[in-house]
Amino acid sequence: MPESLHVNGRDYLWPHDPTVVVCIDGCAPAYLEAAMAAHAMPFLREMIDRGTDLRAECVIPAFTNPNNLSILTGVPPAVHGICGNYVLDPSNGEAVMMNDPRFLRCGTIPAAFAAAGARVAVITAKDKLRALLGHGLIPAVGRAVCFSAECADAATVATHGIADVTDLLGRPVPSVYSAELSELVLAAGVTLLEQQAWDLMYLSTTDYIQHKHAPGTPTADAFYAMLDRHLARLDALGATIAITADHGMSAKHDAAGQPRVVYLQTLLDERMGPDRCRVILPITDPYVVHHGALGGFALVYLSDPADVEPARKHLSEDPGIREVLTRTEGCARFGLPLDRQGDLMVLAVDDTTLGTRAQDHDLSQLTEPLRSHGGPSEQGVPMLLNRRCDPARVPTPLRNFDAFHLALNATR
Repeated sequence: MPESLHVNGRDYLWPHDPTVVVCIDGCAPAYLEAAMAAHAMPFLREMIDRGTDLRAECVIPAFTNPNNLSILTGVPPAVHGICGNYVLDPSNGEAVMMNDPRFLRCGTIPAAFAAAGARVAVITAKDKLRALLGHGLIPAVGRAVCFSAECADAATVATHGIADVTDLLGRPVPSVYSAELSELVLAAGVTLLEQQAWDLMYLSTTDYIQHKHAPGTPTADAFYAMLDRHLARLDALGATIAITADHGMSAKHDAAGQPRVVYLQTLLDERMGPDRCRVILPITDPYVVHHGALGGFALVYLSDPADVEPARKHLSEDPGIREVLTRTEGCARFGLPLDRQGDLMVLAVDDTTLGTRAQDHDLSQLTEPLRSHGGPSEQGVPMLLNRRCDPARVPTPLRNFDAFHLALNATR
């Protein structure tokens, strides 16, 4: 095996023991801090005492797809190309889900290691991510595995490198709207590692719990206690573990529990006239029950370039809007691809979300006050390892997409 691999402009040492990167979807550091204070995560408390306890920043927009792909590639969206869950395809002007590998502009770290002979497993909660996360992996039993918890019962050797997952784990596929979906991801990682020494493993959960329950609540603490038990098992199996998140999570409601929303399409249509702009919400994905497609980041496409500054002025006057950036400004600040952005990027204030029109958002299934993500208020994420990192090898500023670098390069 080679001593190291060069992937997307960065060097990664070959793993000396099983290396597991865990992405806890929606995990603001406050969740871990509250769970440890409640004695719900005894292993994590012990782990960071002997390991590494850092804070990092995620990619903006603080959504699932761009951040998972940043972690998997080790680079920002300007390089890998995935800049939202939902995007206006510049090739045809259609709004589409950004879960097709055709949007990906570089390879992933696990795929590069698998091609060099490493045993690699990638397990995600929702199937929407599987094709992107598994891009470049050639399925092979015991060597290259990629499947989702959501569709674990449909995994095949030819497509996923594994079959009979539910039989292997002794548990059925749970609802996509459940804590058990994330548990299946961790349980699968533990089971695979018990069977053989995988070189690299990536485990990515879902943020269903974080959307519904604040840090320190009983349900949140119970969820993190479950994670703690599986993390302890991975540690006992000798794995080097790096734990981070794709984004944080914040309350987006008033004192009465009503969602705080700025409806951008309505606002712009009223002030500039209809059909002069189109608002795209990159948080949109097939699973909107818990957030109603409301997040802290939005894109505005204008039919007339002369409308950029007037639209920016109208938007900036709303107290629910933190900042409005042009395409050039936003891409330079956040490391985003110029050709896949709107004319304007809109960022909400911390307790507010952005929508299109009220009638476009079904909030009838929100059973708890709205919690969501997307902007700078959800950018802070944990970066924890069960090994001590060499401070000289910790990048500044530290990003969530440095997780593989820290696990492979900084713990020796």
